[in-house]
Amino acid sequence: MLNRLTETLNFQSEALTLRSERQRMLASNIANADTPGYQARDISFAQALREATGQGGDLTVTSMGGVARLATTAAGHLDAAPASLDRTVGTARLSYAQPAQTNLDGNSVDMDRERAAFADNSVKYEATLRFINGSVRTMLDAIKGQ
Repeated sequence: MLNRLTETLNFQSEALTLRSERQRMLASNIANADTPGYQARDISFAQALREATGQGGDLTVTSMGGVARLATTAAGHLDAAPASLDRTVGTARLSYAQPAQTNLDGNSVDMDRERAAFADNSVKYEATLRFINGSVRTMLDAIKGQ
């Protein structure tokens, strides 16, 4: 029981940390919307969470054309993301956003996409916090008894 609680809280803690890092990155993109030559960056939250929790599994590659799921079923399989488009920072994989339209100043920030991603990540961050609070309350109630 204690191991299960610890595992759950560790997982949620990793998720919260990654959500926070993604929020910081999205805010940086928004802040640099008018900076010439700035390239918008983002992380694949699902892949970063799998790496942070040591689960590996499927790799999701997202592009403007859609989503493709590639299974990495053996240790010898290569990463499907092209090395020229992304770099590793810690355990999370940073990638550069593909611009929806070309800009003369070379800036790839799409404010509509960044605002939507920021709002989505904020909601999911809050949901993770609520889940952690609920888990802790449930455990405290169980410890106190009725």
